[in-house]
Amino acid sequence: MSPSLPNDSREFLTWEWSQIEPHYQALVERPINPEDIAAWLADWSRLQDLIYERHQRHYVATTLDTTDQQAEQDYDHFLDEIYPQAQAADQRLKQKLLDSGVEPKDFEIPLRNMRTQAELFREANLPLLSKELKLANEYARVISLQTIQWEGQELTIDQVTPLLQANDRSKREEVWRLARQRQLADREAINEIWIKLMDLRRSLAENADLPDYRAYRWQQLLRFDYTPDDCAAFRQAIREVIIPAALRSYERRREHLGLDSLRPWDLNVDPFNRPALRPFDDSKELEAKCAAIFHQIDPQLGAYFESMRQDEMLDLENRKGKAPGGYCTDYTAIRKAFIFMNAVGVHDDVQTLIHEGGHAFHVYESADLPYHSQLEVPMEFAEVASMGMEFLAGPYLTGEEGGFYSPAEAARARIEHLEFSLQFWPYMAVVDEFQHWAYENHAAASDPASCDQKWGELWDTYMIGVDWSGFEDQKLTGWHRKEHIFEVPFYYVEYGLAQLGAVQVWQNAQRDQATAVADYRRSLSLGGTVSLPKLFDVAGARFAFDSSTLGEAVALMENTIAELEHY
Repeated sequence: MSPSLPNDSREFLTWEWSQIEPHYQALVERPINPEDIAAWLADWSRLQDLIYERHQRHYVATTLDTTDQQAEQDYDHFLDEIYPQAQAADQRLKQKLLDSGVEPKDFEIPLRNMRTQAELFREANLPLLSKELKLANEYARVISLQTIQWEGQELTIDQVTPLLQANDRSKREEVWRLARQRQLADREAINEIWIKLMDLRRSLAENADLPDYRAYRWQQLLRFDYTPDDCAAFRQAIREVIIPAALRSYERRREHLGLDSLRPWDLNVDPFNRPALRPFDDSKELEAKCAAIFHQIDPQLGAYFESMRQDEMLDLENRKGKAPGGYCTDYTAIRKAFIFMNAVGVHDDVQTLIHEGGHAFHVYESADLPYHSQLEVPMEFAEVASMGMEFLAGPYLTGEEGGFYSPAEAARARIEHLEFSLQFWPYMAVVDEFQHWAYENHAAASDPASCDQKWGELWDTYMIGVDWSGFEDQKLTGWHRKEHIFEVPFYYVEYGLAQLGAVQVWQNAQRDQATAVADYRRSLSLGGTVSLPKLFDVAGARFAFDSSTLGEAVALMENTIAELEHY
């Protein structure tokens, strides 16, 4: 079968279901036995790789230019005509493998995943899943077209970021007000998308005979190693340990700036009123300097990134019409990674590319795994790959080999990263608790006004230290500006859990850099062949939710901040 599939995955972009279906049917008809299971799995995996990569290539095209109607039509055609049929065909093959009783080598975790997916699968949900992806794309299009006029220029919301680093406080406030007012103009449009998503997600759960969408999504995300109660325990630990630390960081900023209270437009400026860090002039310089950092961390990681540059697997600069955010996706048929982001010349762009680089290294380290199902990595650990790389890269932001900064500037950048990381955990808790509330209280959460109210309550609980008075609407609609809530529901606690793992990897590197990086790479190479706690263990970390582990991380981070402040 496989030789008749295209060698170039891009050729597969034009295949219709009538061309694809015979390959699935051949696999359905082939017997499964221990002697030839490897060949059967290899042929199935090739099909899965091609389908997945086609999905990702269509998706990438729509994010590179949300106004590209042909790209949108191609993606819609895939979602309507190919994706549901492929999902159904894959489910038949999963069931065939499960019924055979054959257990391939290094396939225990994929088989566990398949059993859960088989239990969750409903034919009636296939068109709904396609529709959900279309609504997510609609949300991204609304966000991507938000711009403001500033000094005769049209700026995207991302391009406003450097202006929020201006030492002139009145300028920062004016820009912040303009950006938030523009975002509020789409309030009704985003609310309409949300109402449609809530209705659709309730139907997904009902069709699967589950009590609510959270129960559905928990299985869909293959969360075997923790529960909603564990998430609640993690949020409680954040309230106990992290909120006081985040408040200390906000207070340091307020005192350094000499303000009575911090306002939302005071969070990006340098607290000592030094000129904002401008680490690069264009995306090519960003690429080159990050390449130098990756080479210093580990030569093989550097080689992976160089191959991405040569293969044109990077699209980094912000522009109007480009979807918001940043991501790394894998093209499974060719075992390569693609990075998308919206660089505007600030330090956060450096962190983003390093972060997405960690995801890319996961793709390359696990590329030798033979079967598609072995590449399905728990997102809680996928984010250790990316966040761990952020921490591992910190010492290399300066230096003669292509560093971004002087030693003093690098210290500033690392302090910024560490303080942001401390402040991130409470924000993560807001996003996580909001989603648990929404899907446990479907009727209330289907009313956007109730969502505004709940978001405001959670914000006031976790995000202490910044004064939003007079800007209640901007605060209450903060959930509109978190794309994960709309596009990948419940995908956010992963960042909080992974950041805790990443800090432990960094702690190991301070004791023995070479061993810590070797453990990090070895854990990435395992893909999805072992359990989530085991992946953390191989990386030299503990999968945890408790105040004690969080407390150790906070102590390391705050001590490092204190040391860096001496530069």
